[in-house]
Amino acid sequence: MDLKTQLLREEGAESCAYQDSLGFWTIGVGRLIDSRKGGGLSNDEIDFLLENDIKRNYEAVLAALPWMEKLNDARQAVLIGMAFQMGLKGLLQFKRTLGSIEDGHYNEAAAEMLDSAWAKQTFGRAARMAKQMETGEWH
Repeated sequence: MDLKTQLLREEGAESCAYQDSLGFWTIGVGRLIDSRKGGGLSNDEIDFLLENDIKRNYEAVLAALPWMEKLNDARQAVLIGMAFQMGLKGLLQFKRTLGSIEDGHYNEAAAEMLDSAWAKQTFGRAARMAKQMETGEWH
């Protein structure tokens, strides 16, 4: 036996946040994330999670929309960012928007993005992403 095996046995491994026996938020293998007890993530851990999330979302969007690969980085980032925020299912509900993007009609796609419940809920973000889709430049 080694320390890792022992800790896994004693703590268990949880992929979702849970409250420990004292009511403090924990995740993984007994990792305290509750700020009331000084828990949390380091900047390196946050960056590691973000890199994994970007990769996972990129792969999911590319599998669902293989034509995304012909878009420049800024336009790809809009689709990945939308999937990041709403999930792949949420992104795929933008059927007219996606059709316009696939056809290269970026002005139409931007207008359709702004004519959505998503834009009403997060207008600043949606406006920046629509402008980025329209221009193909980072905003």
